Amino acid sequence: MSVIPTIVIAFGMMLASYLLGSVPFAVVVSRAMGLADPRTFGSKNPGATNVLRTGNKTAAALTLLGDAAKGWLAVFAAGYVAQRFGIPSSVVAGCAVAAFLGHVFPVFLGFKGGKGVATALGVITALNPWLALATAGTWLILAYVTRYSSLSSILAAIFAPLYYLLGGNVAWPLNKSFALAIVVISVVLVFRHQANISRLMTGKESRIGSKKK
Repeated sequence: MSVIPTIVIAFGMMLASYLLGSVPFAVVVSRAMGLADPRTFGSKNPGATNVLRTGNKTAAALTLLGDAAKGWLAVFAAGYVAQRFGIPSSVVAGCAVAAFLGHVFPVFLGFKGGKGVATALGVITALNPWLALATAGTWLILAYVTRYSSLSSILAAIFAPLYYLLGGNVAWPLNKSFALAIVVISVVLVFRHQANISRLMTGKESRIGSKKK
């Protein structure tokens, strides 16, 4: 395969990953179930945690599942295409970042999206299931102890690249492109939680399960 077609395919893969990541499941599920737009209450974040503030656990679960699934599907599909056409793994890593950024800056919502926690988990699951399990376990333990979704997400995001690097060549093969993608996703995820960090420091952050006022 010549260089130009490879570049075209790679660009198409990343664009498709971004568009898939841009699908706002929080808004789609809320509208389908007759709930208020999650961008109008609570943290105004189109994500599962904010949907949960409506008190509808089913809607929150469907949002979480949809956001995670789109991240997984984007990377899984990219891996399949890359293997079939001999495209390097660095492109798959690029698709992973593109899918995550699609959720955070979705074209369908005027580039104002969610924090990206569920989508990041879906992406990591496709890249490395064991890493996803370790990261999800960290989030669950912290969420159970602290009842703060934001704090759990921030710390899990910080630990994720450390888990990957420490486990590299021991628990799993280390891929530099994947490592860089995980670091980028983690940095952006923590950056997106700036407001939450401020509220945590002042004791004003909402806990898991608190309803909208």
